[in-house]
Amino acid sequence: MLEFGMLVAGGAVGAGLRYLADGAVMRGRRGVFPLGILLVNLSGSFVLALLTGLGAVIAPAWAAILGVGLLGGFTTFSTVSVETILLAEGGRRDWAWVNLVGTLVVCVVAAWIGVGIGGLAPR
Repeated sequence: MLEFGMLVAGGAVGAGLRYLADGAVMRGRRGVFPLGILLVNLSGSFVLALLTGLGAVIAPAWAAILGVGLLGGFTTFSTVSVETILLAEGGRRDWAWVNLVGTLVVCVVAAWIGVGIGGLAPR
């Protein structure tokens, strides 16, 4: 039960960190490309993949607390989806496609790099 509580707390902290990070990047930039959420998802994908690459070096409970809890709360696919629709509806279909495809590409590349770096850790 303690692990579950820590996982939930990690999710809350992650969501708060997402709010702060997005706000810091987007301050004064409303109505433009959602760079803040892109950077949040990019960094979250990298760190989750790094944890995954570390594998046995991290206890499974901590991997869940940090991965599912903290990083699950930090990253957000739903916001990418909504922002993509809002960009398209606002007449910025070009940015909508960049947001959708760009997020997928940069996050997968970041995950690939993170798994690779994590895999370098001594076992």
